Amino acid sequence: MMESGAHFCNSCGEQVGHDANGELFVACHECYFPICKACFEYEVNEGRKVCLRCATPYADRAKDNDDTKGYGNQSTMAAQIDVSQDVGLHARHVSTVSTVDSELNDESGNPIWKNRVESWKEKDKKNKKKKSAPKAQNEAPIPQEQQMEEIQSSEAAAAEPLSAIIPIPKTRITPYRIVIVVRLIILGLFFHYRVTNPVDSAFGLWLTSIICEIWFAFSWVLDQFPKWCPINRDTFIDRLSARYERPGEPSQLAAVDFFVSTVDPLKEPPLITANTVLSILAVDYPVDKVSCYVSDDGAAMLTFESLVETADFARKWIPFCKKFSIEPRAPEFYFSQKIDYLKDKVQPSFVKERRAMKRDYEEFKVRINALVAKAQKTPDEGWTMQDGTSWPGNNSRDHPGMIQVFLGHSGAHDIEGNELPRLVYVSREKRPGYQHHKKAGAENALVRVSAVLTNAPFILNLDCDHYVNNSQAVREAMCFLMDPVVGRDLCYVQFPQRFDGIDRSDRYANRNTVFFDVNMKGLDGIQGPMYVGTGCVFNRQALYGYSPPSMPKLSKSSSCCCCPSKKQTKDVSELYRDAKREELDAAIFNLREIDNYDEYERSMLISQMSFEKTFGLSTVFIESTLMESGGLPESADPSMLIKEAIHVISCGYEEKTAWGKEVTLKCQCSSPIGWIYGSVTEDILTGFKMQCRGWRSVYCMPLRPAFKGSAPINLSDRLHQVLRWALGSVEIFFSRHCPLWYGFAGGRLKWLQRLAYINTIVYPFTSLPLVAYCTLPAICLLTGKFIIPTLSNLASALFLGLFLSIIITSVLELRWSGVTIEALWRNEQFWVIGGVSAHLFAVFQGFLKMLAGVDTNFTVTAKAAEDTEFGELYIIKWTTLLIPPTTLIVINIVGVVAGFSDALNGGYESWGPLFGKVFFAFWVIFHLYPFLKGLMGRQNRTPTVVILWSVLLASVFSLVWVKINPFISRADSSSISQTCISIDC
Repeated sequence: MMESGAHFCNSCGEQVGHDANGELFVACHECYFPICKACFEYEVNEGRKVCLRCATPYADRAKDNDDTKGYGNQSTMAAQIDVSQDVGLHARHVSTVSTVDSELNDESGNPIWKNRVESWKEKDKKNKKKKSAPKAQNEAPIPQEQQMEEIQSSEAAAAEPLSAIIPIPKTRITPYRIVIVVRLIILGLFFHYRVTNPVDSAFGLWLTSIICEIWFAFSWVLDQFPKWCPINRDTFIDRLSARYERPGEPSQLAAVDFFVSTVDPLKEPPLITANTVLSILAVDYPVDKVSCYVSDDGAAMLTFESLVETADFARKWIPFCKKFSIEPRAPEFYFSQKIDYLKDKVQPSFVKERRAMKRDYEEFKVRINALVAKAQKTPDEGWTMQDGTSWPGNNSRDHPGMIQVFLGHSGAHDIEGNELPRLVYVSREKRPGYQHHKKAGAENALVRVSAVLTNAPFILNLDCDHYVNNSQAVREAMCFLMDPVVGRDLCYVQFPQRFDGIDRSDRYANRNTVFFDVNMKGLDGIQGPMYVGTGCVFNRQALYGYSPPSMPKLSKSSSCCCCPSKKQTKDVSELYRDAKREELDAAIFNLREIDNYDEYERSMLISQMSFEKTFGLSTVFIESTLMESGGLPESADPSMLIKEAIHVISCGYEEKTAWGKEVTLKCQCSSPIGWIYGSVTEDILTGFKMQCRGWRSVYCMPLRPAFKGSAPINLSDRLHQVLRWALGSVEIFFSRHCPLWYGFAGGRLKWLQRLAYINTIVYPFTSLPLVAYCTLPAICLLTGKFIIPTLSNLASALFLGLFLSIIITSVLELRWSGVTIEALWRNEQFWVIGGVSAHLFAVFQGFLKMLAGVDTNFTVTAKAAEDTEFGELYIIKWTTLLIPPTTLIVINIVGVVAGFSDALNGGYESWGPLFGKVFFAFWVIFHLYPFLKGLMGRQNRTPTVVILWSVLLASVFSLVWVKINPFISRADSSSISQTCISIDC
């Protein structure tokens, strides 16, 4: 960016300069943060005696500089500063700068921003002196020894890490890696044998099987190698409290904004949403640091009224939770627990208050149910509010933006008079003709609203059916995000998804245990887990499209392959312009520390940076993005915040901005901000874009699950859920953000991490070879041919070695991950079930949508379910997705019957070749068995009609097969007939 011989200060933009010995001035020998001596002395005089980047105390470093003692040679220092030259604590890499050099200088040629910053610094000094003068007169001087002890103790506390990495023991991970390598070698030898030994009598079947097996091997590599370096993590909540919650002082914990999204209250029950909100409001965290934003994207009056009831019930529920430290803090799930609720409870009043609270909750449920019953039929004139005015959201596709603040600092307090967390209802504006981008658009609207009203530095998003199961989950996340070492380049902390209400055997692998307990641990050892859509705590700055503070800024087209730059090198004027833009960037972020500046100066600087083209036309929101530590600017007018919040959720606010997409400004691509648009699985795309910019993520697995949700446990709903995920992956594959070609120029996404993202977007295409491979056993049994020639000893050893390596890999994976063998088998079964149904339809639907613009929907017809504990498990919903796996089961069963019939006719010689074919067919049937069981309905009872039809069809087909023998020539058939006739029975 700048000339290689000059090193510029990240505070003032001037050259760093040299010390008394003529060597390059270095303030911090730990990270070589580039700062000039004047700014260094200013920081020390102001009481900031630690490095701006690594937080290393300046005390010893300043002495070293005065004594001119170098740390390493000068070339080493220069190299370190060159690498981090574009990096600063306040540097934010917004790529839509359109400043002109003439706008940056005054008449005398001096930079305008530098004059302003100097004047603001002088004002800031005077204010601080005025504020500190009365304190100096009233407070007694502290002895120097006591000051040193306090400094040493504070430094010792700050040095303690808030989290720790627990590597997998070598006795478990080393054999695992060895077996992976051995399996890879055996695969190579296996394919060499398969390719060099074709089956001439069944060449088509052989070629199909080879293609399928090569694709399966490729998929295995994509899935296996990102699990090469799995790790576990541990957190120290007690250290977090000791550091940021000292007795007698206000809590220094960072604020958190919770996002809850809902659309249709008739499909997403308001009672479930209410429980999620109540569990959030009752978390074990300072109440003034918690704000809950509920997005109602359907503008339903039912959701609004249920939230009013929820806010009223929270005044009783929250003090009860905190008084008795109950878990979980969602009342529906707390009162339904089948455990001894008196365990560890010592307060005599607990039983009485619990009974009273349970009664209050049942009354609350009745009120919510009454609202739901009332909402079943919409009046012809639309809904009317209590004051007689019409509900603004009567037309869910054409309504203004709505915001209502409940509870909070200025709202109602609990029954004990204590302040409650803030609860905000948000329904963004919708108008015909605008693209609203579904959930991703709703989340981005919440980002802007929360930035205007509370602006917490961290954001936790949850689905409406995911409640807080561990009240200390936020503290668990803060152990990473507030750690000065770990949290600096951290974009989010992802928690695993856990579910309630799933049958004991987890028939359809709803828990996704293998993914959350194996794959995600593997990714945590590389660059961090993927974002899975819920249960994730974000760094707000990462959502704004900024790069990590410790990394240099990416060029505007570095991660974009579709906008190649016309020039590979820059001339002197371009270098000078870039340097000035960086100086102005640093000046903008220094505004956070300046209290005395007027609105005109702030607006002009913001306009110069062209932030409007990135963040939209809201000065209040843009100013909030400059506050890295969160909080509202002191210049903000509270009376105008709601009006500004309504403005940022207007349907036209995102027009010509970088929200959710990459906009093109002067033929250069700027970083998208917020949740990314363009796919129904916006979660994968959003996390991928962050990690392409160099951010890391962390996987947090507390002993008590942080969040729990509900999962669709019947077959059809589960397949439709998988269909939506697979369709999103196909959309990403056909987009410009595909991991196969996106983000290479920056070089910040590690290659194993890229393999994992490639796997997430290509796995639906495995359905094509999987369907073909599952059809091969039936064809082989019906035609009497096979895809493998007669095995030699070497071939038998290869097959045996391959099967053993697969089994040993799975066993060792279970050993280090702690996953049960049942969960692994269920995951394997549903991989086949989903692959031959939902993934197959997703591929074809993706092709139709991307190539022809045709959007295909699959309808579901449901029948009544029995009212039992897992009654929903037995619901049969006929849908198109059921056709392919049903067909595969039928043809494989028919093939097995035909194969045995043929073997009975063929004599002893036919049983040997039959074994391999039948084993192949039973492999398919066993994997599809949960699907077959789902079609049967009840868990332990097969419908009589199914048994009768199965026996009848099998008997008829066997008799017809013996009589006709369609795959034998007529000559052979006649000779067999004559032989049979000559036998005297």
